[in-house]
This record gives sequence, C-alpha cells and structure tokens, in this order.
Amino acid sequence: MGQKINPLGFRLGTTQSPHSLWFAEPKNYLEGLQEDQKIRDFIKTYVQKNMKISSVNEEILRIEIQKKTDSIEVIIFAGVPKLLTEKKPREIKEFQMNLQKEFHYLNQKFKISIKKIAKPYTNPNILAQFIATQFNNRVSLRKAIKKAIELIEEADAKGIQVQISGRIGGNDMARVEWIREGRVPLQTVRAKIDYCSHIIRTIYGVLGMKIWIFIDKEEE
Repeated sequence: MGQKINPLGFRLGTTQSPHSLWFAEPKNYLEGLQEDQKIRDFIKTYVQKNMKISSVNEEILRIEIQKKTDSIEVIIFAGVPKLLTEKKPREIKEFQMNLQKEFHYLNQKFKISIKKIAKPYTNPNILAQFIATQFNNRVSLRKAIKKAIELIEEADAKGIQVQISGRIGGNDMARVEWIREGRVPLQTVRAKIDYCSHIIRTIYGVLGMKIWIFIDKEEE
C-alpha cells in the first residue's frame, strides 16, 4: 500500500503538513491554487537567474505559502544556502520588492522569511542532486550510492531506499536497481518518510530516480 501512492500524500495530516495554508470558497479554490504555483515558479526562476546558482533544488527545498486577508507570508526552506541567506538583507529586501511588484494585482503585502534546515542531507531532494552530480562525473552507481548512504548515516537518519531505472552505466539494456540501508517502513503511517522523484540526464539517456528516507519525528 505504501508503495502504490505518493508517500507524502499518504501521510498528509499525520507526519506531513500541507505546503499551502489557506481557506477559500470552492469556486475560488482553483484561482488560489494557480496563484500559489505562479508564486513558487517566480521565486525559483528569480533565485536561479539573479542569484546565479547552478541548481535551484540545492538552494530551495520547499516553499510554504500562508495566506491571510491582507497579506501573504512565504516561507522558504533552504538546505545548503549559498547566496539566499538572512545575512544578506539587501538581497532579501530586493527580492521581496520584486515579488510584490510581480503580484501587485493581488493587493496584498508579501512577507518573506527563510529557514535553514539543520541536517540538509536528510532531505531527499538534496541527496538526489548529489547522486545526479556523481553520475554526471562518471562515478559508478555503487560508489555514488555508498557515499550517499554515508551522508545519511552522518545525519542520523534511520534508513534510506533508492530506486534507479534506465540505461545505468551506458548498458544497452535498461534495468532497475534497488539499494536499501536501514529501516524504511513504507506501510506505517506514523513513520516520517520523506520522498522525492528525480530525473538524471546523462549522455546515455534519462535515468529515473526515487528516494525514500526514514527520519525521526523531531528532524525538520
């Protein structure tokens, strides 16, 4: 059961919380959902273009949006912040002004806050980006996964499961590889499982990767 649906949606309301917190009438729900997507797309595009980072996934892990009557609060969770940090209030203020200007038709004030995740390698998006970089540097599958497992163990996660499918290592026949270390109880709703799917583009073609990480409840 836990493998047939998205593990994050499966645990919504128990160990996972929504990334958008607001209420709307049924007839206005679609409009609010589209606004959230536009805000997230604008933030990611702006950060990648103006702050000159190679991968926005390394900088921004998730964006939470909290809407009130006259204001919108955007909380950006950063894993390994290079340029997007609270130590640069000038860039943050400029960023906030551009966001307000882009969405002026909402007639609401924007407030941006940035939170750094204490143990970034417990986040599957950062780990997926790390493995993808290793693959693009021609590192073998086993070595890349072994290094990823070491990073997970240093972050005190309880277990990891990785699935990679495609022409691994440039082989003519596509195959699926599974690597698992520790415990990953996918059927347990109370278990805090973080999950992501990621595409790796190599010279041999596209590889699909899925990562499940079992972390403690107190890890955020």
